[in-house]
Amino acid sequence: MASSVSLHINLSYNMISNKSQAYFSHNKTQLFTLEKPYLLNITHNYRSPTKLTSAGILKQLPKATLEEKTAASSTTDLLDEESDETKQQQGVVEESVKVLKKAAKTRKVNKEEVLAALAVIKKNKENLDPSSFLHILGGTESPGRTWMLIFTAKDKLKSGYYFPITAVQRFDAAAKRIQNGVYLGPIGCLTFEGRFSWKKRILAFIFEFLEIKIGPFGPLQISLGGQKEEREPSTKDPFFIWFYVDEEIAVAQGRGGGTALWCRCSRVTTL
Repeated sequence: MASSVSLHINLSYNMISNKSQAYFSHNKTQLFTLEKPYLLNITHNYRSPTKLTSAGILKQLPKATLEEKTAASSTTDLLDEESDETKQQQGVVEESVKVLKKAAKTRKVNKEEVLAALAVIKKNKENLDPSSFLHILGGTESPGRTWMLIFTAKDKLKSGYYFPITAVQRFDAAAKRIQNGVYLGPIGCLTFEGRFSWKKRILAFIFEFLEIKIGPFGPLQISLGGQKEEREPSTKDPFFIWFYVDEEIAVAQGRGGGTALWCRCSRVTTL
């Protein structure tokens, strides 16, 4: 039985082997013909490795990445331009402050120069931090600080003049009190006094009484009715919008639209 199975396996193997050799021998040309286009297709689709140059890398970057880089570059340029513009504006403001300080000390600066400097301060008011204005104006203790009126402008800063008489404002930040006085030397003085409120850069006030002093006689006090009102002053009342305040000068606009320049001075009682 085993010899019969062995004989059968050998015969089958020989038949398969002979048929295979005949097939490969007969189809040799066809096989090599089929291989050629297959190899050509591989060669045709082959790409050499890309060299890692900066240009090559940028070409392979996704479009979004390139747009992000462009946007970031544009933002940086914009910030640089804004920084340069801010520095330029600061320089113009500083020069204008110098002009106003000279005008306050000498009263000899040309009016047109003073008006131009006031216009610069007004234009750049939003770039000036008002958080310290009140404490500089009115100090930290009563009776506060006094400021002399130097120059007033009107008609949207188209005209102005040095104030010809002595006018002094006293601001008391601790007590929230204001005094506005006109002093006429030996003739006498006229002063208004009241309370004020402060919000951001706006100082609104209500006068409660006035005092009149003539020559050697004692002052006469007249009530203005403001004492009877307990409400806080608001923009419905007279007010100043402060554009600039430092230890030497102050610039503000009144409710009527006029702009004024003050300089810090000693407290005035009578002249």
